[in-house]
Amino acid sequence: MTRRIVVADDHPMFRDALRSAILRAEPNADIVEAGTLAATAAALDGAMDTDLVLLDLNMPGMQGFAGLIYLCGQYPAVPIAVISANEEPRVIRRAMDAGASGYIPKSAPSEDMRAALDALLAGDLWVPAGAEAPCATDDRAATARIASLTPQQMRVLMMLSDGLINKQIAYELGVSEGTVKAHVSAILQKLGVISRTQAVILARQLAEEADAPQHMIRRAADGR
Repeated sequence: MTRRIVVADDHPMFRDALRSAILRAEPNADIVEAGTLAATAAALDGAMDTDLVLLDLNMPGMQGFAGLIYLCGQYPAVPIAVISANEEPRVIRRAMDAGASGYIPKSAPSEDMRAALDALLAGDLWVPAGAEAPCATDDRAATARIASLTPQQMRVLMMLSDGLINKQIAYELGVSEGTVKAHVSAILQKLGVISRTQAVILARQLAEEADAPQHMIRRAADGR
């Protein structure tokens, strides 16, 4: 059986390393690479029979957990596993609460990578040992509110976070300004906030929490 796996990471060296790890576990895998959120969505639009997505939270366009929630909502039949240099248990649990099927640290040894791929391709969940503790109640509540947004509402929220106004969002999505206003009203209601600013603050908090400290990124890039 040929497995179709999307490797979504903006660092070519990480994509190469993941490609090698995947081919050791699945020699006949069809591997598609993407370096942005938009490219990842395009890869999934082109083939809904994708077996697995390995997703970096810090690619261009991702906005951390916001991009993960969008992809999980837009492509609910596709297992999406985060692969990240951030190994904090709290971040891992938030990713799982946001809809991820697994979470693989970029520093994971080859045997763990193989175990993760085997589990994920078999339809199971996978997280590293020690990440089983649940998030704090406030964290889970905030993630659940964001995850309640539809994929289109999630796109609108991400554009708001990028500083776009209603007219610009309408142009990007090919809809009317009235439709955008309706989306914004629904977003505010679902998030339990009263202003666009508060909604953007919540979205940006999710993005910041998913960021890996730069020393962790360098360590993972160096293979240490």
